[in-house]
Amino acid sequence: MTVAERIENVVNVHGIDIEVRTYGTGSPLVLLAGEEQLEVDSPFVKELARDHKVIMPSPPGFGVSGRPDWLTSPDDLAYIMLDLMEILGLENVPVVGCSLGGWIAAEMATKNDSSFSRLALIGAYGVKVGGPFDVDIQDLWIQHPSKVTAMKWRDVEKSKRDYASMADEQLSVIARNTESFARFCWEPYMHNPKLKHRLHRIATPTLVIWGENDGVASTAYGKAYAGLIEGAEFTTIPEAGHYPQIEQPDAVLKPLRAFLA
Repeated sequence: MTVAERIENVVNVHGIDIEVRTYGTGSPLVLLAGEEQLEVDSPFVKELARDHKVIMPSPPGFGVSGRPDWLTSPDDLAYIMLDLMEILGLENVPVVGCSLGGWIAAEMATKNDSSFSRLALIGAYGVKVGGPFDVDIQDLWIQHPSKVTAMKWRDVEKSKRDYASMADEQLSVIARNTESFARFCWEPYMHNPKLKHRLHRIATPTLVIWGENDGVASTAYGKAYAGLIEGAEFTTIPEAGHYPQIEQPDAVLKPLRAFLA
């Protein structure tokens, strides 16, 4: 089966231009990428597009989507993504969220999960499960980049990107993604204090997927996250860090496809 090429579009959501990429032509599935947007044109998304029409919007501040000043948190972004789904006529569809995209997807589902048929969270941020002095999520901003890379990746070779060959527009997007990630997730650090008290509202069947070697947030964190969602399944991916869908796409797709079937 031939995988359709990427189609790009811009959808205006109540005054905010949102970049939307689409792959494939099957039944619709919404994919909320991580803060680095590594999923764009990845083997993971192209394989998903063999079974689904994968709709991948860039939340405000990421890619080339607009970012008005009144948006200050992933909680805010969740409302924009719900509005986008409504505008696109997406109801009762599976939603997959990766890393920051998983946080946004979880926020969305606590507000209105009637648009979701299934929810899959891959390495999601967003909750504080330990005490005030417990480090649930490693600080990615104060540590040396090489150490951060080792936290994120089981195989650091897979983290390498050829920046020298990229056009200025691509580099600007990468820098903007990093800026928006810090803007939305710095304070409180990488979580919404209210989210863990709302996750019980999610009635949608949920699967939480975690890299076994995730050095950013441990599997214990992932299990605790899943435990806050009634009936959620939890699975780990061997030989993968914080981005298992990039490091081990086939290993992620196996339980994900079974869950979505």
